Amino acid sequence: STCQAGQRGRTTPALSLVCAARRVLFENLFAAFFNLISILSTMSISPDPKRKILDNVREGILYGMGNPLLDISAEVDEALLAKYELKADNATLAEDKHKPIYDELVKNYKVDYIAGGATQNSIRVAQWMLQLRHATTYVGCIGKDAFGEQLATKASADGVNVNYLVDEKVETGTCAVLITGKNRSMVANLAAANHYKKDHLVQKEVWELVTKAGYYYIGGFFLTVSPDSVIEVGKHAAETNKPFTFNLSAPFICQFFKDPLMSAMPYIDILFGNETEMAQFGKEQGYGEKLEEVGKKIVALPKENNDRPRIVIITQGSEPTLVFQGKPDQAEPSMESFPVVPIKPEEIMDTNGAGDAFVGGFLSQLVQEKPVEECVRCGLYTANLIIQRSGCTFPDTEPTFI
Repeated sequence: STCQAGQRGRTTPALSLVCAARRVLFENLFAAFFNLISILSTMSISPDPKRKILDNVREGILYGMGNPLLDISAEVDEALLAKYELKADNATLAEDKHKPIYDELVKNYKVDYIAGGATQNSIRVAQWMLQLRHATTYVGCIGKDAFGEQLATKASADGVNVNYLVDEKVETGTCAVLITGKNRSMVANLAAANHYKKDHLVQKEVWELVTKAGYYYIGGFFLTVSPDSVIEVGKHAAETNKPFTFNLSAPFICQFFKDPLMSAMPYIDILFGNETEMAQFGKEQGYGEKLEEVGKKIVALPKENNDRPRIVIITQGSEPTLVFQGKPDQAEPSMESFPVVPIKPEEIMDTNGAGDAFVGGFLSQLVQEKPVEECVRCGLYTANLIIQRSGCTFPDTEPTFI
């Protein structure tokens, strides 16, 4: 360069001035460059949308409580159904004559184990959607046996933080799922699931899980087991202004457990149910069986926490899902209808877990404080996904819901 040549020969004042200016310019450029590198190194890279969702979720944010069952699923022949006097496409509670079927399945067939029970299914689906280990917690009662160990292992593998009451006097609840072609015959032995006690709930370790949570979900089946535990969690939710969600679960809950159901109702912020369950509720309460009337009547029932107007969600299989919302500034609740995700009949494998999956998807968005419409849309997504699979299972891949 000219400055280098000047260093070897004679320089002039003008050349010296040019060289000095050039040195200052380069020094400033290098200083600015290194300052920029320093600034960039302290800046966080903007996260992708999925990571941003996870940042809105924390461990233990969703608490579920229900009747845990180990689903033991196998493809069987008609002879096994005949042996135990079972129908090809039916669900029944196990009688004494059915009890040997669980061990027989394990010994003689290739079985799949799934952490089941309606509420646990919903919690597992929500956990899969959230993709953050232990975002969900689940509590129920199991026995101290091999099936109980298998149940805890499977639920934990799905990422759920389980805290079961272990009753050494009774066996773990199981559900045999007998697959013949596209038919499924289910035989449920509730066993330990029927033995949950409030004493377990109020233990320091367990109650800390309750207080840590920001959202709660319990199924109506649990009213047959420990209604005082339902009320205890409902009271805490109301007192701390946290959403308490509940499922009617089955028509017989509305028929034969009306008193505990109506005792829990004041604490319920969001109520789920299918069209049959809601119609039965309306019939029992004197509202009639028209879903539009039943939904609005339930919204208007008294609440402990009036800061959260009640929401009622009615699923109807392949028909649109109905959503009723109370509005503080309106006497009449609103009603919206959401069509299900279209699916070809030949793509449907098993509809038994559709309702559980809907709730799980809904809750996964609720804990992220998404609008109700978005929660419903996700519920319809997970329901559509689950009915294309055997049992309430999900892919090993991450959800594609956007």
